[in-house]
Amino acid sequence: MIEPAIRGTKYVITAAADMGIKRVVFTSTIGTVYMNPHRDPSKPVDDTCWSDLEYCKKTQNWYCYAKTVAEQDALETARQRGIELIVVNPVLVLGPLLQPTVNASTEHVMKYLTGSAKTYVNAAQAYVHVKDVAEAHVRVYEAPGAHGRYICAEGTTLHRGELCRVLGKLFPEYPVPTKCKDEVNPPVKGYKFTNQRLKDLGMEFVPVLQSIYETVKSLQEKGMLPVLPPGDDVRDNLHEQLM
Repeated sequence: MIEPAIRGTKYVITAAADMGIKRVVFTSTIGTVYMNPHRDPSKPVDDTCWSDLEYCKKTQNWYCYAKTVAEQDALETARQRGIELIVVNPVLVLGPLLQPTVNASTEHVMKYLTGSAKTYVNAAQAYVHVKDVAEAHVRVYEAPGAHGRYICAEGTTLHRGELCRVLGKLFPEYPVPTKCKDEVNPPVKGYKFTNQRLKDLGMEFVPVLQSIYETVKSLQEKGMLPVLPPGDDVRDNLHEQLM
């Protein structure tokens, strides 16, 4: 996981510089931003925040470690080669699927609908619609004054319990868990991610509840999730109430 992320990213930046390209938009991840145990959870996480590499190694979170090193190396390589590198850091991406298979982001929701997860974990997550991620890339590429890192998040952080309650209301026909795996500790409070830099470029984000709804509908339409009663009228009424 580590070597392809780091070397592959450097190869692309180097190739872009060799071809005379002046601006590159790099798709990174929120995993390079929030993995830091020393951060005040009450303060918004912004583009100045970085994941702590030692903490990533200590917790064996090699994905966040690899992505953080890759992003830092990309910024340094771009600086050395005179490339204007702009970074987009998306949180967990939801919405309609383009691919014919279930990816990790979609599995995050799907496991609570299929019955494979009997309980939900004591954790919180921020989300963003896939169309907003695409739009963010275009906006930072085209905006003359764009620079640095841009956190791509809708702005709402949901505890897994909140996610499951939303799924249970929108799609009551599925066996959505109602109990937390951790019955001892209080619910974890997630970080608040600021998306102000993208809003300053004109971004308007799809509400998180709509992103969840469209994710499940896409899973159904692609045959990855069986369509069960109740009918669409009941679901659409619930959808309108939650939106």
